[in-house]
Amino acid sequence: MKSATRRGLRVRVGCAVVSALIAVGVSFAPGATAADVQSEQWYLGPMQAEKMWKVSTGKGIKVAVIDSGVNPDTPSLKGQVLADEVPKQVAYGATEDYDGHGTTMAELIAGTGANGGILGLAPDAEIVPYRIATGSSLDAEEEKRAPTAMEAVRAAADSDARIISMSFTSPAYEPDFEEVVEYAASKGKLLVSGVGNEGRDSGYIGYPAAYPYVIGVSSIDKKSHVSDFAQSGNYVDLVAPGENMPGYCRPIFDQYCSDMTGTSSATAITSAAAALIWSAHPDWTANQVTRALIDTAGRKWPKDEPTSTAGYGTIRPRSVLADPNYDAGEPYSDPLRKENMQEGEKLVTEIPPASASAKPSAGATGPSQGAAGSSKDKQAAAGSDDAKAVAADSSGDSSTMWIVLGAAAAVVVIGGGAFAVLRAKRAH
Repeated sequence: MKSATRRGLRVRVGCAVVSALIAVGVSFAPGATAADVQSEQWYLGPMQAEKMWKVSTGKGIKVAVIDSGVNPDTPSLKGQVLADEVPKQVAYGATEDYDGHGTTMAELIAGTGANGGILGLAPDAEIVPYRIATGSSLDAEEEKRAPTAMEAVRAAADSDARIISMSFTSPAYEPDFEEVVEYAASKGKLLVSGVGNEGRDSGYIGYPAAYPYVIGVSSIDKKSHVSDFAQSGNYVDLVAPGENMPGYCRPIFDQYCSDMTGTSSATAITSAAAALIWSAHPDWTANQVTRALIDTAGRKWPKDEPTSTAGYGTIRPRSVLADPNYDAGEPYSDPLRKENMQEGEKLVTEIPPASASAKPSAGATGPSQGAAGSSKDKQAAAGSDDAKAVAADSSGDSSTMWIVLGAAAAVVVIGGGAFAVLRAKRAH
């Protein structure tokens, strides 16, 4: 497993003195003091965060952040981290972030912005931290004691957290991990993961984003262009801001970096968007929150023709929060069930409420393995290099960033497994 963030420039917290850090694809440039960090959160204005917060701030929603751990003592996270709710068997190091990545994701979700720190999109949500080994920063003993990603997801599935945010990727398909994801989905959790940073034409598939029941998130920049580094394929469901973000460069937590880039940040922001919606509609199911994200996503192509680079489009939670008449649909009906069907299977349109707690069946077609990808993946990715933004629609958002278009906008959707209770994944 590895984190899905590229590192940027170091910014000293509470001090105007900036030291530079050479990072992948980023040259030396001026940074910002902590007081300026929120100005680097360029997406808050276009998303009209202030207007959304008049309706919802994420209050009452717990988000499990499975990452490098979360430091609960940064100014922006004081009082936001529920370390006591992590089961003892997976609690090792949960509040000891070994590289700053997990703390950054937590702040992007639920940071209060105190002392000029990062202001989360859902500032009243709460974080349940899990530390896994996402890279080479842990020594052998610590890595041995850290829970695996599968163990963390299963523990989160049994917790009160409604959303499981996973800003890490692996190129390997693991049947046991897929079973754990299905278990979490059967418990009513909404799972979100970045699709990975190996490049649009890499041919690699990113897990856990490619597993059924996981919302796979890609990245866009300030101009709504789908990020060149973001992977593509039929497991891309949504896009969110993921470039030029502030974040921690190292686990001393005295500095932010500028220009951090990756699908990790897009994952955290999507998790926060889901928290805003769920907080405003606490009686909704994960299906309904997922449907709301899909229905209101910014796009210029038919909703039933998701693209390989942008999926169903750019997240726009304000469209849900601003519409008191929005119908989230059936609570126990998979919003993507039609496209997930195998040829010859019968479409299930109504599910009795009792099915909500039942474990969904596994799909007949498992995720593709290996680096090559399927012929559909290759076809969908071809010609997608000129992904670009188009004018915003009449939703009232103040930027063109909320509708994204790639050259491969019209993608033929073919069957995967049909899941009666919860959402699943397009075939890949």
